[in-house]
Amino acid sequence: MEIIACASIVFWLVFLLTRGMKRRSLADMAPFEMVLLVVLGDIIQQGTMQQDYSVTGAFLALSAFGFWITVLTYVTWRSTRARHMIEGVPIVLIADGKPIDAALAVEHMPLDEVLEAARQQGVDDMTKIRLAILEVSGKISIIQN
Repeated sequence: MEIIACASIVFWLVFLLTRGMKRRSLADMAPFEMVLLVVLGDIIQQGTMQQDYSVTGAFLALSAFGFWITVLTYVTWRSTRARHMIEGVPIVLIADGKPIDAALAVEHMPLDEVLEAARQQGVDDMTKIRLAILEVSGKISIIQN
């Protein structure tokens, strides 16, 4: 029972930590961020399992994580409001060729990153961008004029 409680606590800590982090896809992570992700995984394992390295302990910890993932999946499927709270909402970064500085500041995203995403999608001038949207997945969608 202790492993289930520890796994549940660690699950919610990881959930809150990832919600607090800014949106980035794995492809956009710097090498240091990737290493940090691996180290975080080891820390989570140690905090969840403590000194129990049995198959039963691993099964209980994975079951607790699986339970909470299933609960969150169901809740986000049933409720738009919960989905927005849990997964976030898309954020407009550029509208009608003009950057929205407040949105860029909230996401700690330099305008250069948005312009890079625009170039990758074939847009060479910011004035040609009708909307640049930071999706909940961390990808930037560009809609041209």
